[in-house]
Amino acid sequence: MTTYVENYISYLNNVKQASANTVASYRRDLMKLCRYFGGLDIENFSDVNTTDLDTYVLFMKENGMSTATVSRSIASIKSFFMYLYKNGTVESDPAEQLKPPKIEKKVPEILTVEEINRLLEQPSKNNPKEVRDKAMLELLYATGMRVSELVSLQLSDVNLTMNYIMCRDASKERVIPIENAAKSALERYISDARPIMCADSTCLFTNLKGQAMTRQGFWKLIKTYAKRAGIDKDITPHMIRHSFASHLVSNGADLKAVQEMLGHSDISTTQIYLKSRQSRIKEEYDRAHPRAHMQHVK
Repeated sequence: MTTYVENYISYLNNVKQASANTVASYRRDLMKLCRYFGGLDIENFSDVNTTDLDTYVLFMKENGMSTATVSRSIASIKSFFMYLYKNGTVESDPAEQLKPPKIEKKVPEILTVEEINRLLEQPSKNNPKEVRDKAMLELLYATGMRVSELVSLQLSDVNLTMNYIMCRDASKERVIPIENAAKSALERYISDARPIMCADSTCLFTNLKGQAMTRQGFWKLIKTYAKRAGIDKDITPHMIRHSFASHLVSNGADLKAVQEMLGHSDISTTQIYLKSRQSRIKEEYDRAHPRAHMQHVK
């Protein structure tokens, strides 16, 4: 059975040109499947039926595998059996009806507005580095863009006259408005600090050597300012993206507009921020309503 798996891995590498991480995870998932069927004395994939695969999914769940791991394994199995079916190795596809378990989306941890304000106040010195850092932090919170999008911005993506940033991800581009605080920080950075740091670069932001800023470099930067601000949460750039979205939704922003600003292809991804809003409403109700804490009397 492992021969078929290796043939499939070769197909992923040479034909599909899948990433190294994808190939490694598929091999790992499918080798686990081979070991499971080996323990049942099933030696050919042509002998595997839908019930066998359903039993394997149940086996994974009962052995403590996370929902995400089970879902990924099912995706690997479905792709593999489709490959076997198209190649004529199996007469029918037993994995066709397999469905991944529903993943409960957790409300992401965010910073409060007060914590955001403390963080954004930290780069306060007049040297070029802190002027740059202030602009980066303000822009991240003003737009909710991903850190990879932030560090890949070009100077030509900024339109301060019309108050927007052109943000590009792997598949599309989107226009995101920027508010006055971020605009002011960007104006100061572009006019005062950027000519000193990276006048010869097309990148909007660079490191102190004038080279393109990296995600890791910005991650270290944000950790430094969080510590300086006395924020004890495990802060990440993505937490600021979550905070941006959650604060907008909490203040009544249209969910569709927030989806477009974040670049989510599916609005169900954006709806997670509604849970955060509803949770805070419930907390305020429980705290403030005069009868919220009365015991129920039959």
